[in-house]
Amino acid sequence: MKLENITLDVRDYVAVVTLNRPPVNATNRALRGEITQVFDAMTDRDDVRAVVFTANGKVFCAGADIKERTQLTGEPGEYNALNRIVREQFYSILECAKPVIAAVNGAALGAGMALALCCDILVASEDAIFGMPEVDVGLAGGVKFLERHLNPSKARRMLLTGQRVPASELYRLGVLEECVPADALMPTAMAIATEIASKSPLAVRMLKESFNAVENQTLRDGYRLEQNMTVALSRSEDAREARAAFVEKRKPVFKGR
Repeated sequence: MKLENITLDVRDYVAVVTLNRPPVNATNRALRGEITQVFDAMTDRDDVRAVVFTANGKVFCAGADIKERTQLTGEPGEYNALNRIVREQFYSILECAKPVIAAVNGAALGAGMALALCCDILVASEDAIFGMPEVDVGLAGGVKFLERHLNPSKARRMLLTGQRVPASELYRLGVLEECVPADALMPTAMAIATEIASKSPLAVRMLKESFNAVENQTLRDGYRLEQNMTVALSRSEDAREARAAFVEKRKPVFKGR
């Protein structure tokens, strides 16, 4: 996999995906394509059971590259093509079969905040800030991403004013799982990823699938879907191994089958 704006490291079933487009990791067509490519690949890799998503530098992601937008000519279909690429970078994280832990190391603005909110578990450094400043440049967007995580009043204030919110406040509101000193960010995210990677990959995959599947379902339909998944899991090799390990008082060895 040829990557110019992202670095990828896989060890002990944990993949670390790092944005690396200085100075502020702004998303352009190339970076969006690489994000989609990498997370699509994570779904299919048997040597990956959890993913940590972070960035190099002092900024996680400053959002869309405004310079690229100024080069748009308005040619028929141009915006539709761009929007399709933009959507797919987010979907690739949301739909990745492996859990994704965001390790937000600095400012996450606009598309950068949306990228973080697509992850399953969010961890941030104490000096990270979050915001959706599209309104400041005459644009709009991000409503769906924010309403999944924030109460309506806070989401509207951020979107309507471009308010920047410190990581400590999002931790207080329950959006972030952890808010830690900068030097503890990656160890914290890696500890979560390593714990997930130690579980049955089949069960984890089905849980990730159920998170997405039940989001817009009724309680009855969502729980029925989960029950069906549980029945399927109970017949798996991993489930038999887990039961045997419990009886034999040893750590299970999962194979994802």
